Order: sequence, then structure tokens, then C-alpha cells
Amino acid sequence: MSKTNGASEIALIAGDAHPQLAQEIARLSRAELVPASVSAFADGETRVCIDADVQDRDVYILQPTSTPTNEHLMTLALLGDAVRAAGAARVTALLPYFGYARQDVRLRSGEARSAQLAARLLHSAGFDRGVVLELHSPALESAFPFPVVHLQADELMLPLIRDWAIEDLVVVSPDAGGLKRAQRYATALGAGLAVVTKARTGSDAVTALQVLGEVRGRTCLIVDDMASTGHTLAGAAQAVLAAGAREIRGLFIHADMAPGALDRICAGPLRQIVTSDSVPGSADARLQRVSVAPLFARAVMRLASRQ
Repeated sequence: MSKTNGASEIALIAGDAHPQLAQEIARLSRAELVPASVSAFADGETRVCIDADVQDRDVYILQPTSTPTNEHLMTLALLGDAVRAAGAARVTALLPYFGYARQDVRLRSGEARSAQLAARLLHSAGFDRGVVLELHSPALESAFPFPVVHLQADELMLPLIRDWAIEDLVVVSPDAGGLKRAQRYATALGAGLAVVTKARTGSDAVTALQVLGEVRGRTCLIVDDMASTGHTLAGAAQAVLAAGAREIRGLFIHADMAPGALDRICAGPLRQIVTSDSVPGSADARLQRVSVAPLFARAVMRLASRQ
């Protein structure tokens, strides 16, 4: 589709982080997938170039800022600047995963609020708005200096869980911070609710303490927004097992996992693990991935219809 043949003015650009997801979103939304090149100089500097005419067009750039976070974030900012300089009418960031989201508050003096800085960087690069999936904290929406559509994966995950037909289900939050998310799932499923209290012993290390809620003899579904090192999910699984759970399953949205994380998670008592394809990952029989493309395609079509 292009401007010259009278078709849709929507243009979608795939960054270098997750081109397969961008292709599927373009197919579902019937947007034109506009070619762009991302390369690097010998010293590591990123260079981008938009290889099509985007003047006066509604442009969407798909780029989860997953590992390597700094490179993907900078590439996204450069693509936004390039599109803006090429005369796009509006530029929207499609962020299936927003790196730095965990660093939205200062835990002690001298720390940076990295999430807010990353959001300001995108605004400075020329983005007018964003579409983000499952921020670490809903309050982080206010950190963006432009309008944000905050998507939730519930409508993708809930039908899958209902198909399990578990009558004694308890939804478990692995920590107090994720309690509202777990409560959403528990309410929608008519399930029980529990939470694992924990103490953080380092930036990427936690120790599960106890389970608040009745899980003995029940099937537990641990729900979280992401798994990075796997410590939180593995610790929560061990905690509910010690509290008498009969069966344990895990669900997290973003699988931006460090080396060894999946092995750590699977070494525990989890029978089944469900996640999304918000970040790229090689196929692994231990993970069931659900595509987020339909969510983003619908968001693109809704936003485009308001122009």
C-alpha cells in the first residue's frame, strides 16, 4: 500500500529488535511495512535510514527495548528522528516491551529515574505517542511526556487459562507489587487469590518469605509481568509448593530472560509456563508463547481511524 495508489496512509517500520512481530502486525492491520535499514559503524555507532517516502504519513515504529536494551532504545530514538525529519505527519512508538520500566522510582539518594529518562528521550526524538504492553507499574504511564495507550495481555491469556478448565484455581502474585495484576486475573476467572511476600537481597535477587492466602491442595497459577533472571518466579513456585499447593503453573508477559533464567525456572515445580512474544526468542518446548500481534494491530487501526 502507498500514497500514490490511494491506499492507506498507515506506514509501519520494523526496528531491528523484533522484525517478525512487526510483519505480523502489518499483515493484521493492513499497514504498509516500510523498509528501513539499521547498521553500525566500526566503532559501534548506530546508523539508520528510512528507505521509502513517509512524508505526511501516519508512521508506527515497532521496537521492543529488550536485550540489548541500550542498543534497541537508541535505535528506536534514531528511527523516530529519521521519520520526523522525513516529514511524517505523526510518529507512534509501538513498544511490546519497555526496558527500564523497573527503574521508575528512586530507592535511595543518588539513583536515576531511568524509566522517565528513557521516555523523555523518545519524546525528544520526535515521537508523538506510544502504545505499550504491560508496564511494570501502571503509574509509569505518567512518565511519558506524550499520550500512551497502555495495553494489557488479559484478553490473550484469559481464554487460554479458561480452556484449562481448572476448578480449584488460585491466582498467585509473586510479590506485593504485582497484586493488582493477579487480582484482575482472579476476578475474571472467578478464582482464589494469594500473594507471596518477599525480600529483595540485591538488584536481581529475591528471597521468598511466606504465602498469604489459601493454596493448600489447590492448583496455583503464578502471574507476573516479566521474567528476567527467573529468581522471582522460581522462588514463588517453591513458596507455594511449601505451602501445600497441589499443582503449579506460571504465566508472565515479557520473556526478556538472562542466560540461565529459563533453566532456573524449569528446575522448579512448575508444570506449565505461558508467556507472550513481546520480545523475540527462539522456540523452546518448555514455553508456550502467545502472540501479541492482534493486540497491537487493533491498537494501530483504532489510532489510525481517529486521524
